[in-house]
Amino acid sequence: MAQDYPVFLKLRNKLCVVVGGGKVAARKAASLLDSGADVRVVSPELTPALRELAAQGRIAWRAGPYSVEALAGAFLVVGATGEAAVNRQVAADCETRGLPVNIVDAPELCSFIVPAVVKRGSLVIAVSTGGASPALSRRIREQLEEQFDESYSVLLAALGEARARVRQNVPDPVRRKEIFAALYEPDLLSVLKQDGTAALFARINEITGGLYA
Repeated sequence: MAQDYPVFLKLRNKLCVVVGGGKVAARKAASLLDSGADVRVVSPELTPALRELAAQGRIAWRAGPYSVEALAGAFLVVGATGEAAVNRQVAADCETRGLPVNIVDAPELCSFIVPAVVKRGSLVIAVSTGGASPALSRRIREQLEEQFDESYSVLLAALGEARARVRQNVPDPVRRKEIFAALYEPDLLSVLKQDGTAALFARINEITGGLYA
């Protein structure tokens, strides 16, 4: 049996259409906004949270029942109406137009699955069971949230800054490679957790040869 192909989409300034105005649609719209997408919500009514987003101009609200015209210009589509017939129509219209679509709680209608996600700064871990057990995906996500705490956000931000400084200030490619290898040594996380951010940057400064001096 063929497996789903995992991929991270760049949605900045891409139009994403959410069909539905309830709590699930609100969560989907918020997640898309977090990814930088332009969001259009199609629904006769909206939750207070969605109404607030519309009032702030953060989403475009197409008030009224779903029609295929709502998909104009879409990059991807999420169906979250809670009405099976409408969701099936959304899926069928997207298939006809070659648009990727996710229908909430109906994996058989989806061309892509939205995984359970753990975010720690630039670290993103996605978990999917291919729609077989969303509850298990959530359980695994919760376990990963405990394992990968917020210290990873701090560490990755520090490593990103260090990498940029090395690329800018160390012209020798062999030396750069040596520094990058040393920066990924596992004890940096331990330094951060045991001694704090200042100690982490002191260790990075030592590894990079004083680039923070």
